[in-house]
Amino acid sequence: MIRSRILYTLLTLVIVLYFAPANAQDSSTAKKKHDKAATKKAPAKKTPAKQKSVANKLGDAAAAQDTTKKGGGKNPKEKPAASLSEEIVVTTAYKPVLADAVKIRRNPDLEDKTPFKAPLTYVTLDKTLGRNTEIRQLDAMKMPPERDSIPGNNFAKAELGNLKTVLGEVYINNGQDAALQVGGFARHFSNEATSVNKQSQMKDEVGIFGKAVTDDNTFKGSINYNRLGTNFYGYDPANPPLLSAITPKQHFSTLSAQGEITRNYDTVQNPLTYAVKIDGYIFSDAYQAKENNLVVTGFLNKTVNQFYAGLNASLDLSTQKDSLYSYNNSLVRLNPYLKFQGDNYKVDAGLNLVRGFGFSTQAYVFPAVKLELQVVPKYLRLFAEAKGDVNKASLHDDFEINPFLDQNIPIQNSVDRLDISMGLKGSLLPGLGFKATIFRNSVKDLALFINNTTSGYNKFSVVYDNGNARISGFTGELDYKLMGLLDIFGNVEFKSYTLASQAEPWNLPKFKLTGGTSVTINSKLTITGSVLYRGATMDVLNRTNTTQAGIAQSSIVNISAFTEINAGVEYKATNKISIFVNANNLLNTTNQVWLNYPGYGFNIFGGVGYHF
Repeated sequence: MIRSRILYTLLTLVIVLYFAPANAQDSSTAKKKHDKAATKKAPAKKTPAKQKSVANKLGDAAAAQDTTKKGGGKNPKEKPAASLSEEIVVTTAYKPVLADAVKIRRNPDLEDKTPFKAPLTYVTLDKTLGRNTEIRQLDAMKMPPERDSIPGNNFAKAELGNLKTVLGEVYINNGQDAALQVGGFARHFSNEATSVNKQSQMKDEVGIFGKAVTDDNTFKGSINYNRLGTNFYGYDPANPPLLSAITPKQHFSTLSAQGEITRNYDTVQNPLTYAVKIDGYIFSDAYQAKENNLVVTGFLNKTVNQFYAGLNASLDLSTQKDSLYSYNNSLVRLNPYLKFQGDNYKVDAGLNLVRGFGFSTQAYVFPAVKLELQVVPKYLRLFAEAKGDVNKASLHDDFEINPFLDQNIPIQNSVDRLDISMGLKGSLLPGLGFKATIFRNSVKDLALFINNTTSGYNKFSVVYDNGNARISGFTGELDYKLMGLLDIFGNVEFKSYTLASQAEPWNLPKFKLTGGTSVTINSKLTITGSVLYRGATMDVLNRTNTTQAGIAQSSIVNISAFTEINAGVEYKATNKISIFVNANNLLNTTNQVWLNYPGYGFNIFGGVGYHF
């Protein structure tokens, strides 16, 4: 019984398992045929609610299919149930979902950052257009700040060298006060040659000065004293003095003072400008020569329309005394002038009125005319000048030129009757300036130095070329500066003399050349150099052959030309200490500036400077 139940049960289970797959396959096949027929037969017929539910399920199934495979089915050999290019049925709205990685997590900037634009305003300049090619007065330029300023306002220097050279100087100042400047200085220099007997010189100077600036005027003043000592060491080699003879000495003392008041620059249109200056000195030598001099100078200037009118005036009072004479030799000068200028020219027209009183009472009227014409703007200017003046004889000036003058030298004023000059000046390159002048002067009673061998030692006197002498020549100047590192300058002078009564222009060279340079290696080292070439001159050996008609040719002596080269070095060890070395007459030549008076040979000296 039990066995039959078990057998029946297994048989039933086998039948169910056998027929169930077949029914499912038939049902699926029939369903497909039915759906295909329904699609072809009524495509526009509304789908019932039951069919909509089946369509939704079919849409979800289609969305889940892998469309990358052919037909979208699992088996690539099977045809797809439907083509997406033929019909797409959208059954619901698309809801995109973004991953966290692509979301922009930034809040918007709600601030108003529109930049502010100020309103533009335009102001026209009420100014006349001018050209910079005309000749005009330069404006004052401010001093640039010093890059390597020297600490302290005082300076002292001491130097020693061969030829028994001693140099010492000191300068004292109150400081950098633009309104008040007060200071003083002292200087001593002496040397003595060993090759020439009694060849020595000594110079001493001392002085004080002051300057005060107010709102309207500037005041200046100074007092100076200097003393020069030397010997009459020159003599005629053919007639030497006795060994027992005492070499005469000479010294000069000058006490001078200056004072000046000047109106300051004013921005007021067409102001009245003025200045007054007083200058005087007392001079004496080791014997009986004395001279007192006082000069008062002033000027007034006023601009009237386009003209610049003014008046210069001076009163020159002096007396000359020696053992054989005492003179009052004074002059008064008036110089009215009128200046005007255009775009390319500038003209100064005036007169120089001179009247002497004292031992000479003659009156003179001279022209005082200047002209400048712009030839090439900023580079080349043409100038011309015609003038005249009275050259007052002065013991102080004569002894300063030639310290070996004898006593009782004659006093006579010479007159520049007419001096005419013209030339070119300008700048060829940045920092390179030049000036070339040709001139012709007419001089009455030209003063000349001439040898006087009345004693054993050489002395000199003054003679005058009575009449009108003519001096023609050429002068040239050149200066080149390169950014404060290099400075080269030179001056050449050539003169030709046509005299009235004298045979030769005694002791006046016809050619002279001077030049120099300063080279700044760095902020501590500076090298300087200079050269002098003086042409030959002529003098008289024995004045006993002198006649009114002239000098015997056998008595004329030629003084050879010479060249002198000097050099110097300055080294700033610190901001306060400087070291100096100077060498003079590097060629070691025995030059004769005056007849039988040889100059000093090679000499070198050095020392230390101190700022405090």
